[in-house]
Amino acid sequence: MNKGRTESKRSNFMTRRGLLGASAAVGAGVAATAATAATAASAASAGPSARASADRSAPPGGLRLRWLGNNGWEIRIGAGDSAATVLIDPWLTRFWTGTYSEAGAAPETPIEVDTAVIDGYGLRADQILVTHGHYDHMTDVPHLAKTTGATVFGTESHVNTMRAMGAPERQLSVVAGGERLQYKGYSVQVVRSLHSMGGEHPRVAFAGTRPGQVPKAPETIADLVEGGSLSYLISVNGFDIVNFGSSNFSEHDLEGIRADLVMIQPGGANVPGYVPRLLELLGHPAYVVPTHWDDFDEPLDRPAVDWGGLDALRDAVRRASPKSRFVKLDHLETLSL
Repeated sequence: MNKGRTESKRSNFMTRRGLLGASAAVGAGVAATAATAATAASAASAGPSARASADRSAPPGGLRLRWLGNNGWEIRIGAGDSAATVLIDPWLTRFWTGTYSEAGAAPETPIEVDTAVIDGYGLRADQILVTHGHYDHMTDVPHLAKTTGATVFGTESHVNTMRAMGAPERQLSVVAGGERLQYKGYSVQVVRSLHSMGGEHPRVAFAGTRPGQVPKAPETIADLVEGGSLSYLISVNGFDIVNFGSSNFSEHDLEGIRADLVMIQPGGANVPGYVPRLLELLGHPAYVVPTHWDDFDEPLDRPAVDWGGLDALRDAVRRASPKSRFVKLDHLETLSL
């Protein structure tokens, strides 16, 4: 949507920043670069933590994590033509929404899928993991499913919406949380999760589900409802990566799950003890990588612009888990482990 949309429309905007619970109440702190964190791998695996050092897995080598902005991630496992690729919430079109402006995003903003932009990144994928159905997570997935041939995982609601958007039905796999899927050299575990809730009367932005049948093709960002939330555990030779697509989680569903690297986003102001409780549950991971911290109205091919929650998250991590390394990547940067 054009930045010059009328002020009369702006008066009807839903302030998604408030709904997502972005708040400086989380805290502030110290960053480490990707290179520093990567060279510190042996220290992280050998050093004391809330997890016994014998249980801490070392980075396996041949593992690369590239940030595609927002909660978009490309995880490459192995080398050469035999390397596998897992994508999480890839959203490359990044059409204008005003989400992090003072007014917030207009629910009637039209959905755009720029296939030329998407194809320009030349992504490949074996699996695409959808954490939830909002516009900044799922919009580009149907096209990427077509071009990559990947299996796409999501809830019944996500799958039905993607069917309405033209995704190849045979590639869509309904998951609900609890599934464990083994592939050559790595596995994926689906974990039921929760979306963040924000605002004066806490609620989920664009809530709702699309169960039972294929709905009308979505036209506006309000038509892309949450549809349930998932998180994912990707295990590569015993090195465990956990991704969260929003600033909330289900404590019960994380029971028994530990992480060597966790991707978490700022926010969670309405979630008691959001950062310390999550890091404690996951066994104080060696690496904490911030995700979903950039203003996605800004271009992906330029440095990321913080929407205002990054320092707060950094400090919260430092306080709650001082031995964890906070690894901030910029747009399209890669962390090699």
